[in-house]
Order: sequence, then structure tokens, then C-alpha cells
Amino acid sequence: MDLAYRLLNVFTVPGERLSGNPLCVFEDGRGLEPERMQALARQFNLSETTFVLPPEGAGAAARVRIFTPALEMPFAGHPTLGTAHVVRDLAGGGDRVVLETRSGPVEVHADGNRWTLRAPRAPATRAPDPGPDALAAMVGLPPGSVCRPLWVDTGVEQLLLPVATAAEVRAARPDPLRLARDARSPGGETLAYVFAEAGPGAVEARGFSLEHGAAVEDPATGSACANLGGWLIATGAALPARRVVAQGAQVGRPSRLLLDVDAAGHVHVGGDVVELGRGTLRL
Repeated sequence: MDLAYRLLNVFTVPGERLSGNPLCVFEDGRGLEPERMQALARQFNLSETTFVLPPEGAGAAARVRIFTPALEMPFAGHPTLGTAHVVRDLAGGGDRVVLETRSGPVEVHADGNRWTLRAPRAPATRAPDPGPDALAAMVGLPPGSVCRPLWVDTGVEQLLLPVATAAEVRAARPDPLRLARDARSPGGETLAYVFAEAGPGAVEARGFSLEHGAAVEDPATGSACANLGGWLIATGAALPARRVVAQGAQVGRPSRLLLDVDAAGHVHVGGDVVELGRGTLRL
């Protein structure tokens, strides 16, 4: 069985092809059981690997399944943008792509190689337990560092931890045991997203998750960027709101994410996509 795949970088910094978050997209996932998809994601060991499948409903170009090396995700940002880039090429053109995800259909638009998605659902929020100081300790920061933390869900639920300065973002050192206890959503995903305003319209962020019991840092987390839009809405930010989010520098993968919350409260996340290469995997 030969499986065609493509390697891409998503949320790249302009002019830096080896920046952003890496992604593997299998062009045709038909005939693969979920267990085999998960094994392939472990084989590539990237933040996510996706599999393109025929759509189940009208109006979508394709269905996509998204796997980290450890689990399947209902929705994620950089896999959605990168997969849309591949689907457009497979279809021979078109700058509007609708992808079916487990969180619902996601509409994605392109301007050249810059892709923008609309979050699959309106933000839902809830207060975290424990309190802010315990959550600060979870990411290795002193008491008083975290203010107004929230669980936010615009497609996948994640824990957002605002801090006062970009220096505090850079100082974060997560504790995997605390992450497992305090940052795991009811759906089983774990992500603590630490962020701070870093100037007018600018945000610096880091995303910490668990893989096989170890804390890992994501180069660029599009779903968390969408949830940042939900956090802005929930905390009364003036709309429309636009932010340029820097992430990934601490892991050597500088990334740029573009967040836009329109006046109606719709959350959009965009970034540049670069295809690096193609190959065939033989099973």
C-alpha cells in the first residue's frame, strides 16, 4: 500500500521557509483504520498529521482527521490551514475550502498562500479550578503572575493563562504532573496557553501540552489562537480586535499567527503556508 504525503510548514514567518509549525498531510486516507492513522502520526512525530477523506455532507471539499503523536484532535488550527492548502492543489484551484472536522465544518479562505479559517463555533468559556496562583505554579511562575484565566472552546477546549509581560511568557516552565491534573479538558486534550500583550496589537504566546506524560511545547497553536479571540470577547475587549501572535521562538520555530475578531464576534485565524516536499510511504 503506497500512501502519498506532503510536508508543509504553517504559520511561517515571511521569508523563512523553515519557520512555523510542521505538518504532514496524507492525500488520501481511505482504507486506513484510526489505529493505523495514529501509528503514522507517531512515525512522523510532528505536532500533527492529517488524513484527507471524502466529505460526508454537501458543501465540503473534504473531511479531515487530525492526529498528534498521542491522540486524535477534534479540531486544530495549523492542520486545518495546511490541509486546505493541499486540498486546493488536489482540486486544481479555488481559494475557498470547507473542511469537515469532528468539531464541525470549517471554512478556510486563501489569499495566495496565506490561509485564514473561521473558528467552527462561537466561544464557550468556564472558570478554571484551581485558582490563578495554582495555575501559575503549574507553568513555573510565581504567585500573582496569572490573572483572569479561562477555559475557552471555539473548536477544542483549552486553558488560557494571561500574564502581564512577555518576559513572564518566556520564563514559563511547565510541570507535567500539574498539567495532567489541572490543564486536561473533559475531552482528554491537554493544553495550557500562556500569553501576554507585547505591544499595540501584538501578543507573545507559548502552548504547553502533554505527550506520553512529558510536557512538550508547540511551535504554533492555531486553535489556541482562536481561543484567544474567545478570551478577548469574554473579557470585554473592544471589537473588532486584531492581534499578531508570536509563538515558537523558544523551540527554534518562530511562528506568526494572525488573529481577527470581527464586530459580530466571529473569530478568524490566519497565517502563511509553505509546502516543502512530497513523498510516498509504503506499508
